Parts: sequence; structure tokens; C-alpha cells
Amino acid sequence: MASMDSVKVAVRVRPFNQQEKNSGSRCVISMQSGTTTAIQDPKNPEHIKMFTFDLAYWSHSGFQRDNDGVLISTGSNSKFAGQKDVFRGLGQGVLDSAWQGYNATLLAYGQTGSGKSYSMIGYRADKGIIPNVCEELFKAIENKEKNQQYQVTFSMLEIYNEQVRDLLSKTKKPGGLKVREDQHQGFYVDDLTSVPCDSYAQIERLMEQGIKARTTAATSMNATSSRSHMVITIQFKQVFLDGDLTKQSIINLVDLAGSERQKSSASEGDRLREGSRVNLSLTTLGNVISALADVTMGKRVLHIPYRDSVLTRLLQSALGGNSKTIMIATISPADICYEETLSTLRYAERAKKIKNKAVINTSPTEKLIKELKAENNRLLSRLAGLGNSGRRVADKTSRYYQVKPQVSTIQITWEHQLQEARKEWEERYTAIMQERQMTKAFPYLFNVNEDPQLTGVLKHFIQAGSSDVGQAASNKIILQGLGISDKHATLTNMDGEVTVRPQNKCRVVVNGVPTVTKTKLQHLDRVILGSNSAYLYIGFPSERSSDDLARFDYDFFQSELAAAEGVSVDKLSAINNKDGKVDPSVLAVFQDYIKLIPLVAEANQMSEELMKGLKLELKVKNLASSDSKGYDLQKEVIVKVTNRETQEVWIWDKAKFINRKYLMEEIYQHFLDGEDFHVAQEDDPFWDPLEAIHLGSAHVWLQSLAYSMKLEEQAELLNSEGLEEAVVLINIIPCSRTGEAYGEDDVVIDPLELLGKRIDFQIQIIQCLGVKWLKEDARRGIQIGYKVYDLPITLYTKPVWKNVNAKIGETVHFVTLNASHDFLNYLQKNALIVDLWGLQEGCTELNCTQKDLITWEGNILVDNMKTLTPQEANQATSNQMAELYLKLLKLEQETELLRNINRALREENVLLKDSLKGCGPGQDHKLSSASRITAQAASQKDTPQMYTPRISNDADFAKALKVFYRSMNIVRGQFLKLRHNRPPEDNQMLRPFTLRQSHLLKDIGELLEASLWKLKNDVALIVKKKRESLAHTKYRGSSFP
Repeated sequence: MASMDSVKVAVRVRPFNQQEKNSGSRCVISMQSGTTTAIQDPKNPEHIKMFTFDLAYWSHSGFQRDNDGVLISTGSNSKFAGQKDVFRGLGQGVLDSAWQGYNATLLAYGQTGSGKSYSMIGYRADKGIIPNVCEELFKAIENKEKNQQYQVTFSMLEIYNEQVRDLLSKTKKPGGLKVREDQHQGFYVDDLTSVPCDSYAQIERLMEQGIKARTTAATSMNATSSRSHMVITIQFKQVFLDGDLTKQSIINLVDLAGSERQKSSASEGDRLREGSRVNLSLTTLGNVISALADVTMGKRVLHIPYRDSVLTRLLQSALGGNSKTIMIATISPADICYEETLSTLRYAERAKKIKNKAVINTSPTEKLIKELKAENNRLLSRLAGLGNSGRRVADKTSRYYQVKPQVSTIQITWEHQLQEARKEWEERYTAIMQERQMTKAFPYLFNVNEDPQLTGVLKHFIQAGSSDVGQAASNKIILQGLGISDKHATLTNMDGEVTVRPQNKCRVVVNGVPTVTKTKLQHLDRVILGSNSAYLYIGFPSERSSDDLARFDYDFFQSELAAAEGVSVDKLSAINNKDGKVDPSVLAVFQDYIKLIPLVAEANQMSEELMKGLKLELKVKNLASSDSKGYDLQKEVIVKVTNRETQEVWIWDKAKFINRKYLMEEIYQHFLDGEDFHVAQEDDPFWDPLEAIHLGSAHVWLQSLAYSMKLEEQAELLNSEGLEEAVVLINIIPCSRTGEAYGEDDVVIDPLELLGKRIDFQIQIIQCLGVKWLKEDARRGIQIGYKVYDLPITLYTKPVWKNVNAKIGETVHFVTLNASHDFLNYLQKNALIVDLWGLQEGCTELNCTQKDLITWEGNILVDNMKTLTPQEANQATSNQMAELYLKLLKLEQETELLRNINRALREENVLLKDSLKGCGPGQDHKLSSASRITAQAASQKDTPQMYTPRISNDADFAKALKVFYRSMNIVRGQFLKLRHNRPPEDNQMLRPFTLRQSHLLKDIGELLEASLWKLKNDVALIVKKKRESLAHTKYRGSSFP
């Protein structure tokens, strides 16, 4: 009877890696119980998502390493889950299912570096689930009764680029092994090596052999293990000799490819298909899990895409079929991995909804024997009464005796297979022991791989004398890999020293620095040969000590290369957080950079071998260049692609590059296999249609416009590296509705004077000087683009071709009919982002559709009424009510003041009337004049300032402000230039650089002090003039007749 069970799902969080420790990463994962997992959004700490699984393993902290190198708990207060804990919770369940006769599957899912392979395989003495399952299986077999026979076979395969590779076979089959389908067996791999085993030691050696084959393949095929799936299959058969009963179980232990590859390749802007065949299996697995989860939820699903990939075909029984299935999802604790971790948790949450129908498996032959025995007994009892038909019964009975010898044959065959496997195992064991002896006598290189499980698997010994290194079979050290020449380098072991010398300008990198001459190697030096074959040099036995080799991991190698290129966490993080820790976004960019370094090197090598003529370079783009407030925003990694012959340029983002890299690998594999690798241009991942290239940006601050002052600016257009690409001459001119520029008399003291009024201004782009883009290739052109406030599109100038000092001379008139608070605030605090775009022959020019713009009197309308959401409308209404209340309060105060003045005037009027009664006609005229003057003076004295006209000193004050703002723009420009300057890598140039920076800081300080001093003096003079004017007015008032 079938057992209906849901997929059992566990989550495990790893410790910080060294890079995360060095950068001060923050943990965003918490586990309050053995089943719940919480993840905190680092950008919004109050936003916490909760997930519940069957098991949650906390392996992040609370551990120590014992004498054997095994991670164990620090004590009873620690909730640390070690390898044994994970095995007891998951691996033991696999074994229990197998002993009962069920098929069992264990899947490990997670992003690269999340601890997936560590959980499955382990590291040295700290064994993972797979070794523990195998070891415990044979321990249990040894303790079972003697009247039972146990047959264990072991196979190991890898799926990469939809090809199946047998990791235990000595020969490589072109195109990989075929996946076939059997009516009873389901999907299986044809011709897959299946080795009989009778001990755990034998399986251990087979795993070493498989991992070594996987490492060699990854090196020669240019495929890291993070992009391949590894499947270990153990067929476990229990034969009960006395009961004629056989139970058979298939155990699949699957280490899936890194999950982030699926997401990273999803480049929406790429014209070519996404993911290629490299990601097909993982993508299809996600689709299968989602479809099965929908089925469980009662949704109608027409098709479950098992057949769409090799992996899902082989795992069909594990997902929704005849298997008891467990998934372990491994996650990173670091804040920089938040998105990937959240994606993994959601994936695991879907998987736990799947239900399987597992049945106990019995051998068809044994079942047939049992059925035939029962049938035989029935037939024999009836034989006497059948007469002539007894012969037919005897024929049926003979079927039992025809099948019975098959059991003996199977048993004999099994013993023979075991003997053959033992012989091969002994041969391999001898070779392994010989290698171990050589490590104690000679210096050697051992490989360093992205997957820690594959690191240290390949060892190349440097014996006395000279050893040529390369792909040729005649070399002492034969290396396969991208960019490795037939004779790549020479290693020399002489007089207690080991040196490396590149041959024929082949790429050899020592400690991150390329070398072209003979170089002495020191113990623990890092060596890279070709595009990305990384090795750690282990010196003579006398030079060795108890070194921690684990710190020289794959990321360490790439970080050295990044440092040699001038990229490090310190240089990327211009501003640190208040707590002194590096911003997570900066760390994420650095991680992206070091992950892409080897991929870019490989792409360059493939381009060279396929004669594509491309040069690919990693760049870090600063997104602050697109921020109108000039904040130092998050950076991103881009890849600049240049055609060496035509000088054509493309810019690819990270996702697009990774997608193209996969497609390049497919073509390159055809090239290696001797097949036709040529494709149509539109399908070529090395080609793209030409497009405009963003060269740089400038910030032109708009503060002067808020005071109706003209701005004449020479702004530096800085590229993504902070270097000057060109200088743009731009004017921003406040003007009348007819386009006449305002003069100094039109300057306002307070921008609020413009509130609710019409503002006209022009943006003039005059010229672009010293364009490097055009210096590199005179056939090119440029355009300039900018976007003002709330305009829905970017405005572009007309293209200018083949002119290093491009004359543009374009003026655009803008108008706002009712200047809002937001617009005036924008003018005071924001900058106009001016973008420089490079044009190439044949590319589409940039343009804006004028119909998308609202015009007024032929001018472009800005600060137009916006369509608000209900929430924004409510907020805007409440803000307007607050403003209206303040205005109403002010008006009431002014009204009360006017009432008081009016009351005083009435009282004075009554007094004057009484006085007039006793005065003559001449005095009447005189008093009337005096009264009018007194009332006017009183009115000027008591009426609020808002009713007084502007005094003549305002123009002087506006002039002083204009001079000050111009000085501040110069200071701002110099400060931005100072921030973008990078220290040189050459130590000899560091001192002159520091001196230049010091002089520039001094100049900025002096200019700032001079500007403030002049502003203070100008204001003091204006105040003095105003006091003199007031004193004169007061004097004239006191001497009035």
C-alpha cells in the first residue's frame, strides 16, 4: 500500500565566511525554535518574514573545533547544530526508509557558498550527510542476521549543460550518457557505471575518485561545480534467503547547482534566450516543484514538465512519485545575501507542499518465484485428477524450476562483481598511498576551486630539475584548462628553490600580479595559470608548519586580482556607517566583482580562441552620478566590451554578461569537440547591435535659479570611475516669457517670493570640450541628455559627429505657471543631471518624443499638476489644510492689528474735529496737513513688514549672494573632484598624490574662507548703509515742522 507523505524540508544557516567577517557583515537570520526561521530585511529592520519547516538547524554560532577538526557545540547553552545533528535529523530518515524498502531521495538546495556541499559531503574529518549515510549503512549490515544477503552498488554522475557525465568511468563519452525510460524502472542513465561495494572504505575511495574526475572535468571544460548537479545513487537490496522475500531501495543523494545562477542570468534586457542549457535543469526543477505544489493546493494543473530537463527526468520519482523525499535548504546569514536567502526560503516553502506516494519495492524475480511456488502447490494437488491434461500442468510447473536457477546465477554474478570491484579498488588505493608519500617529499601545487569540496583534489609534484607545464602529453606536468598552452610555463626545483618561468608570454599570475620573468616561489604563494586555473604552492617539507590552508580559498585568489586592479572594499566605500562597518551594498558590489573576475577572464580567452576579437573589462559604476542630490548611492558592476578591430563598444550589466557567458560556453564546447561552432550573427553571444554608450555625468546645481540669478557653468562630465570624460559649457538663465534674460535688479532675496508665480528659464548647452570618446575614435559622435524636475522623459541634444570640441548651441525654454513648494525646494537642493552619451556609426540616435511633453506658449511646461494616489491625496490635503490654517492665523493677526490702527485713527479723528471747532480757517489747513502726515507715519510704523515696499538695499544684498553662490559652486565642483580621485597603486607615486590632495584641500579651504569673509563684509556694508538710511529718516522725522 502506498504511503502518502509530504516532502520533508529542513533549513540550515552557516557561519560567516572570512570575507563577511572582515567586512563586518550583519546576521539577518534567527531561529527561535527547531522549526521556525526568521529573516530580517537589512534595509528595513522592522520588516521580518517568518517561515516554518520540519527542521531548522542553527550552525551560525556557538561552536568550536575539536582536535580532529570537527565543529562541535561550545556547551549546553549553545544551539549549534553540527554534522552529526543534521545526519540524525535527515540522514537517518533516509536510511530508515531504505531498510523498509522505500526509495529515498535527499536534495540539497541553496546559493553557491551557502554550505550546501559542506552539508552533503563535509570537509575532511567533519563528514557530511552522504559519508555518514554510507558509513552507517555498512555498520548496520555488519550487525544483521547471517541468513540475509545485502547488495550495495554505488554510482556517481554529474549533470552540466544538459549532459550526463559518469564520474566513475575512465572514458569520456562524447555528448554524455543518454537518459532512457523503462516501463517498470522509469527514467535511468544508460551505461552508467555501478560499482558493487562491501565496505564503507570502498565507497570512500570511490567518492574521492568521483570528486577528482569532477575537478579535472571542471578545469578542462571550463565549468565550475557551482553550475553542475552531482547525483550519487546507492542501490540497496535486501535478500531474505529463508523467506524468499527481497526488498530493494534506490537512494538518490543530490547536490544541486548554485541557485543564484538561475536568478542572475535572468537579464530582461538581453535579446538572446536566457539561461541557456546550463540553467535549464534548475529552472525546470523550480517549475516542477511549483506545479506539484499547485496540485497539492487543489489547483488545476494541465502539465508537470518532468521531461523538460535531464535532472527532472531522473528525479521524477522523488518529486510526486515513488519516493520518500527530504530537502535541505542551506542559507547564508549575511545581510548582503538577503535577496538570495529569501528566495531560497520561498523555494523551500513551496517544496514542502509536495506529496509523494512511496511504496515498498520487491524484486520482480523474487516475487515471480514466490507466486510460482504458490501456483505450483495448487497445481500439484490437482494433478491426479487432470488425466491427459496433467502434462500441461507439468509444463506450467517447470516454469518454477526454470526461474529458480536464476537466483543462484544472480548470487554468483554478485560475488564475481564484488571480486572485480575489490581488485580495481586495491589498484586505486595503491596509487593514493603513493601520492600521499610524495606529498611528504616534494613541493607541489594543489588546485583551488570555487567549490571547497574540489579544492586540494589535484596535486602536481615538482620534482628535482625542470618540469614543463602545459597541455602537451610530453610535459612532466600535464594541465588542462582554458588558456593553458601546450607549453605554458616551466617549474624548476634546484638547490632548495622552486621557480616558475612563463613560456611565450603565457599568462602566469603570482599573488595577484602577472609575471613575465622567472619568479621564485615561496611557501603558500598563489599561482594562476591560463585564464583561471588556480593553485596554491606548498613548499618543501622543511618550510611547512601548521598552516591554515583553508584561508587561501577561491575568493582569496580573486580578491588579490581585484586589489591588483585597484578594487577593494576600502576603495569602494567612500562613506562608512556610523558604527564603522562597511555598507552592505558596497560589500555586495565587491562580492559581485570578485565573482565575475574569473568569468571575464574565461570569456576573454574564449573570444581569443574563437577569433571573435573582443576585449571584456570589469568596471564599477557609481549610481550617484544619476542622483540629483549627489548622494553616494549604491554601486553596480558592469562589463565593458570592446571590439579590438573596429573599436565598437557595448556595456553589459552583470545579469546580461552571465547569460552571454553561458551561451559562449555552449559555442566553445562545440569548438572543443571539433563540431561546427559558427552561428548566425543574430544568435552570436559575442555580438550585439550597436547602441549609444553612457560616458559620464555632471551635476549642475540649480540653487541660483531659485534666486532668479543666471548661472554660467563649466561642469566636468565624470565617467563611472570618477575620471573626467569631457567638460560641458552650460548656462541656466532666468528670463521673461519672451525669453529676455533677467538682470541683477530681478534677483530675489527669498525663493518664497516666487511661490505661486510664473517662472520662465532657459537651459543653454553651448559646447562640450575635450571629449575622450572622440579622441579614441574620430568617427564617433556624442549627444547630451538631461531631465528637468517632473518631466516624464529625458531631453537630448542633436547629435554632433567627429568633433572633439563639439559645438552644440541648443537652448530650451521652460516655464512653470504656478511655482509650488516642491519645485522651489527642488531648485534649492537638487542638481540638473547632465549625461554624456557616445554614438557609434550605425547605432540608433537618442531622441525624445515631444508629444509626451506638455507645452505652454510653445515652451515646455514643468511643475505641472500631478496625479496623486489616494494616500498621497490624503497627505496632500492634510498638508494644505495645515498651510491654510497658518495663513488664516496670520491673516487674523494682521486684521486685528489693522483694527487697532483704525481704532486709534478714529480716536485721533475725534480729537482733531474737537480741535478744529476752536481754530481759524488758516490753522484748519495746517492741522489737516499735519494730521495726514502723522497718520501716514503711524501707518508706516505699525503696518506689518509684508506691506512695506522693497528698500534699495535689496539689490546690493542680491549681488552679494550671487557672488557667494558662484564661489560655492566652484567649491562644490572641486570637492566632488577630490572625492573621485583615487590613490595610485605605485607606492612611489603615493607621496606626490598625497601632496596634490593636500594642496587641493588647502585651496578649497582658502576659497571657502575667502567667500565667507567677502559675504560677511558685503552684509556688514549693507547693514551699515541701512542703518544710516534709517537714522537719516528718523532725523528727518524729528525735525518735521
